Amino acid sequence: MGDPRKIRKKYQTPMHPWQKDRLEMESPLIKQYGLKNKKELWKVDSKLKNYKDNAKSLVALEGSQAEKEKAQLLSKLKSYGILSSNELDDILGLKLEQLLNRRLQTIIFKKGLARSVKQARQMITHKQIIVNGKKITAPGHLVKLADENSIQFSPSSKFNDPNHPERAKPEEATPEKTEPTKEEKKEAPIKKSEPKKEIPTEKKKEATKPEEATPEKTEPTKEEKKEALAEKHEGKETKEEKQ
Repeated sequence: MGDPRKIRKKYQTPMHPWQKDRLEMESPLIKQYGLKNKKELWKVDSKLKNYKDNAKSLVALEGSQAEKEKAQLLSKLKSYGILSSNELDDILGLKLEQLLNRRLQTIIFKKGLARSVKQARQMITHKQIIVNGKKITAPGHLVKLADENSIQFSPSSKFNDPNHPERAKPEEATPEKTEPTKEEKKEAPIKKSEPKKEIPTEKKKEATKPEEATPEKTEPTKEEKKEALAEKHEGKETKEEKQ
């Protein structure tokens, strides 16, 4: 007959599909964290929104039950290493990158077990990774701080061989460079341009002086040639008379 329970979506899609600011924010995150599609990003975003909504509702409540739920929410976020304080107001300031950094795929790459984020994803889906003695096949699994040191290759994995050709080297296990987002560009300090050196006025005048125009040589016309020949003849006749 199938499962009697009603399966619901675990994430919320954006209200508008073509928002320029959101699209520019999502594309670098997908590349940086090696996500398969935007659906995985929306799942993490929806989880973050649920944490913030719970914090907003608990701030206004009072009583023993409210205090109990506050402690549970804070302890849960602390166990993932997302939150360090004991105040609900700090939950409202959490960013999407803080949750993405706790994904199993990201931690495997940062620990140097994989050469790239995509290879880390492949290792997880191929059952090459165990966490606390259990095989995890979900790249989006959020890892607790207590379980982070227990991440390793499964006993049957060929990656246990340090000479494996696809095994990550210490030099290769470095975070991939990504293009800065709009917010990072705004937060980055603007470099002040160095003041231009003043050129003395005398040098400026010398530089701006136009070069002396040299007369262009032109071919003599027919009349000028005739006059020149006539002068030559006159000169010869005067010489002969003197002789």
